[in-house]
Formats: sequence, C-alpha cells, structure tokens
Amino acid sequence: MNTNPSALAQLSAAQSDAQSSAAGREDGQRSPRPRGRWYSFAGAGALVAVGYMDPGNWATALASGARYGYSLLFVVLLASLMGMLLQWIASRVGVVTGRDLAQLCRERYSRRTTLALWIACEIAIIACDVAEVVGSAVALQMLFGFSLTAGVLISAVATFAMLALQSRGRRPLQRAVTALIFFVSFCFVVELALAHPVWGDALRGFAPSRALLRDAGMLWLAAGVLGATVMPHNLYLHSALVKEHAHTRDDAAIGCALRGVNIDTFGSLGLAFIVNASLLVVAAAVFHATGHTGVDDLADAHRLIEPLVGSHWAGVVFAGALLACGLNATVTGTLAGQAVMEGFLRLKMARWARALLTRGLAIGPALVAVASFGQHGSNALLVATQVVLSLQLPLAVIPLVRFASDAGLMGRWRVARVPLALAWACAGVIVALNGAMLWQAAFSG
Repeated sequence: MNTNPSALAQLSAAQSDAQSSAAGREDGQRSPRPRGRWYSFAGAGALVAVGYMDPGNWATALASGARYGYSLLFVVLLASLMGMLLQWIASRVGVVTGRDLAQLCRERYSRRTTLALWIACEIAIIACDVAEVVGSAVALQMLFGFSLTAGVLISAVATFAMLALQSRGRRPLQRAVTALIFFVSFCFVVELALAHPVWGDALRGFAPSRALLRDAGMLWLAAGVLGATVMPHNLYLHSALVKEHAHTRDDAAIGCALRGVNIDTFGSLGLAFIVNASLLVVAAAVFHATGHTGVDDLADAHRLIEPLVGSHWAGVVFAGALLACGLNATVTGTLAGQAVMEGFLRLKMARWARALLTRGLAIGPALVAVASFGQHGSNALLVATQVVLSLQLPLAVIPLVRFASDAGLMGRWRVARVPLALAWACAGVIVALNGAMLWQAAFSG
C-alpha cells in the first residue's frame, strides 16, 4: 500500500493536537485557574479606598487636629474600623449574590422606597463631588497659582482625562489610582518626618474622650470624620465592582473570590487609615502644638505649614498630595454614580455622560462657594459636605446589613453572630451620632 507522507504528517499533527488539548483539559481540572489567585481580584479595594482619603477627609482631619490636637484620633480609628467592616459586608453581598446593593434594593423594596434611596444616594454623591472639586481647585491654586474659579473648571476636565484610561480596559485605571495612592502615602511619610509629632501623645489620642459628648464643635467634626470615612456611595460601588468576581455560583468559586476580595479590601483600607491618621497627626503637631488652633481651611494650612515646619518642601508635598487625592476621588464618584443609576433605575449611561452630569451638578455649588467666600470658605464647605454624607449613611447601611444577614438571599455565606452584632452596632453608632449632632444644632440654634 502506498502511503502519502503529507497525509501521515497531517494525521500525526492532528493526533498531537488532540493529545495536547486533552492534557490541557486534565491540567485545568487538576490545577487552580489563574483567576483563583488572590491578586487577580485586586483593584476594587483601591478604587474604594480612594473615597477614604479624598479632600473631604483632609478638611475634617485638618480641622480636628488643629483645634483638638490628637484627641479625635480615636474617631478616625473607629470610623476606619467601621468602614472596613461595612465594606467587607458590601463586597460579600456583591460576590455571593452576583448583584450590587442598588439592584437588591430595587428588587426587594417598593418603587417609592427605591426612588427615595436613589435620591438620597445621588445627594451624597453630589456632596462628595463638591468636596472633590473644591479640594482640587485649592490644590491647583497652591501649586500653580490658578484662581479658584479656574481650578474648579480644570478639575472638571481632569475627570474625563482619568476616565479615558478605561478605554483600554479596567486595569490601566486601577493601576493609575493605585499609583496615586502610593504617591499620597509617600507624601505623608515626608510630612511626618518634617512635623516631628509627639508620638506618646498621638498614641493616647486613640483612647475615647468624654469631651465628645460635651463639646458641640468636637461632635460636629466627629460626624464629619465619620461621613468622610464611611461614605454611603462607596458601599454601593464596592458591591458593584465585585459582583462578577465569582465566575460560577458554586461554593468553591465564591469562597475563592471572597478570599481574594477580603485581602484586597483590608489591605487597601488599612493604607487609607494610615493616611487619614497621619494627616490628623501632622495637623496636631504643626498647628495645634504651636497655638494655631484656628487653622480650619486648606489654604491657611498650606500657607503656614512651610514656615512652621521650616522646609519649602512641606508646602509642595502637602499640595501635591491634596491634588492626587482630588483627582483619584473624581473617578470613584463617577463610577459610583453610574452603579447606583443602573442599579436603582435600570438606566445605563456612558461614563463620560455620567461624569458630566455629576460634575455639572457639583460645579454650581462649588463656584458659588468660592465666589462668595474665597479660599477661606473652602474648608467650612468641605466639612459641611462630609456631615451631609454622615446623615445619608444609615440609608445605605441598614439595607446592607439586612441583606447580608438574610439566609434566603446569602445562604451559608450570610453574615451572622459577632460580625452581624458589630454591623448593627455600627448602624446604631451612626444613627446616635447623627441624632446627637442634630439635637445640638437645634439646641444651639
């Protein structure tokens, strides 16, 4: 029989390909998929952590440290721990259910309640965006001498530049955000080295202070710190970012995704806590310790930090870190707005259009504020926006905890026992703090 060498070669190649394909399938069954590695789930935590160190945090931490020294460090610690717990719950709900918090609210609440929750969340996003616009404008004035009005408009344009990175996929934007976070962290290492804080006093600041219940000003700032740290729209955003991380609905895939997401969440938010605590420590060491307790806005802080510290770089590093935080925060506000609009209303909008809507609504109040009060009114506006966030927070936290503890929804992954008790305690603290703040405001009025 005559054999065609070409036909034999083709047959041999086909058999080899089939064997290789079978081996590949067997290897795939035996070894974990690359997506199972924890770092494949990284990124969402960085985007969420940005909201924990935005210009609103700067305003509240700066005013707290200058006026009360290290006394409110325990509020920063408490707010950060509460944030870690609530973001852990939000990410757990997203991974396990495959739906974000806004979608679950739409599915399980009446249309009227859903619309009310959506409006409240949009108010929180706009308040946060006002803080980001004003903070970025102040930073641009510090670094380049732009007017605050020009800074407000430039910061609006910068939003689209950051979001343009997503045209190349999710990873480039996450890498840019992470790089800016590490830049901010480096800046505060420099600031701490220049400020020479009294570390013994700083450590004592992590103990609770009874003065919080007697001093209306301290309580107002504590509410601002809470609102600046635990942002309601961050809970919606986190659940939306991770809801597709479990590639299947089986327990193995969900467990693998949760492990990776947990590492990402606690690592990113731990870094955010260090940045926020460092900012308050710098303010206490530089301003409170030298008798400048009236420093309550970013412009004054930038003007005074250089002569008080005795280094030109202190002012440059301060402004650079503020600008980086403002640019980063523009991204998360837009992404959160997109997530809540789609989740609550099933209304999809391009990111550039969502950014234009949110920023357009924020630019108006920001321009009015800088025109009316100038650079010295910026901090009062920033602190007020964070208090608005604190007042909105229970409307996101209470539904989140209810969903997370629902056995019918979460199955074996539901939050129970100690974590559930702590979650309800967080909700109680938030409601109590807001109630005390409103009571004092009404009484003092």
